[in-house]
Amino acid sequence: MTSTDDADGQDLLGHVLLPVANEEDAFASAMALEPYEPEHVTVLHVVEKGEGVPDKTPVEQSEELASESYAAVRRVFPDADDHTAYARDIVGAIFDAADEVDASAIAYRSRGGNRIMQFLSGDLSLKLVTNAHLPVIALPREDSSE
Repeated sequence: MTSTDDADGQDLLGHVLLPVANEEDAFASAMALEPYEPEHVTVLHVVEKGEGVPDKTPVEQSEELASESYAAVRRVFPDADDHTAYARDIVGAIFDAADEVDASAIAYRSRGGNRIMQFLSGDLSLKLVTNAHLPVIALPREDSSE
């Protein structure tokens, strides 16, 4: 598939930031992105940090999860870069990482879930697509029956 230039003349698929949650999500996201043939991919794992409360998982465990996620993406994109962010605000961390790596777009695969789960999580997908300052590509899901 041929990429199209955005309004600034930058290739939309020139440098795609791919946020992932875990190894399974990372591989599925990479497979969903692969047909679009991005020129360069940086995979992002955000370690969710609590402010004034204990972290959801120990840092070592979170970093191992990130490492497994990066390896899963590299099965599809062997030259992918990786980026780990530590933040409470997941969407804000995604936007910050996109700026840090000079991404041309953010590609993501919705995690799905029922409406209550989306409500409780603050519907990260909605925040991602409505607050973005660069193009956001919603990748198709194989299990789109949700």
